[in-house]
Amino acid sequence: MSQPRIALTPGDPRGIGPEVIRVALTALAGEIERARVVVVGPEGVLGDDALVRYAHRSDALGSDQAAGAASAAAIERAVEMALAGELHGIVTGPVHKPSLHAAGRKVPGQTEMLAALAGADRVGMLMAAERTRLGAPLRVLLATTHRALRDVPAALDAALLVEQTTLLEAALRNDWRIERPRVALCALNPHASDGGLFGDEEERVYAPALATLRDAGLDVDGPLPADTVFSRALAGDFDAVVAPYHDVGMAAFKTVSFGTGVNVTLGLPFVRTSPDHGTAFDIAGTGRADPSSMVEAIRLAIRLSNARFDTGMGHV
Repeated sequence: MSQPRIALTPGDPRGIGPEVIRVALTALAGEIERARVVVVGPEGVLGDDALVRYAHRSDALGSDQAAGAASAAAIERAVEMALAGELHGIVTGPVHKPSLHAAGRKVPGQTEMLAALAGADRVGMLMAAERTRLGAPLRVLLATTHRALRDVPAALDAALLVEQTTLLEAALRNDWRIERPRVALCALNPHASDGGLFGDEEERVYAPALATLRDAGLDVDGPLPADTVFSRALAGDFDAVVAPYHDVGMAAFKTVSFGTGVNVTLGLPFVRTSPDHGTAFDIAGTGRADPSSMVEAIRLAIRLSNARFDTGMGHV
């Protein structure tokens, strides 16, 4: 294939996924080759009329189980195509996690589902905004994801920090084509614990992780306090930040990138991006859904696919 081929999965039929896909494809009509960006449903590639029918299927409109089954089957079909070499990347529309569970897919979310389907042992959740309200890009990897705050300290060990930072650094080199990525590790405790006054994780967990990463040749700094590390990244000091838990990373990220943020799954054999919003059932079908994040997710999937697979298409 001389150009990247990207699949979009519509997500929950009752949510805004199908409509933001339609609007995003219209908005990108002058930038992308439509034949190379396809929409994939449970049975395969969907035309425009079939996408409309997917969003209005009567069985899914009234049943969590049916809606979850439809959205899950679309993801499964797209992964099959990617693993068969038919796709370079997948852009996933938002799903409803309780509906996935009702349909028998007992996974925390799409990231974990994609990892299982692709047989990926290690994956990472990276939030990327190539442009923000301050102009500069911000990329934040969540070392722990959807986990209760009380469970974070036990989950955040040196091995996890090394694993996730290594995944991030490789993605920045291979997919973003940054020759020597600069990565910052955001501390867990206030003021990076002020020498042990507010916890010992910075010394007990971060110090050995940093030593291992530096011994491997990575350009990594930290642990840096959460109240300064993100502003430093936006100032250009770092190419990405590793956040220790979901909300410390997402609060900073969405404050400067709402509408332009993209969720990127690291560690898969294909590129995967997703908009940074949910199903928004309350506004689905009203025409009020903002397609901006879906537009950016498609653009970034094409850009990363070009870089990883060297398709020669250039950046969109």
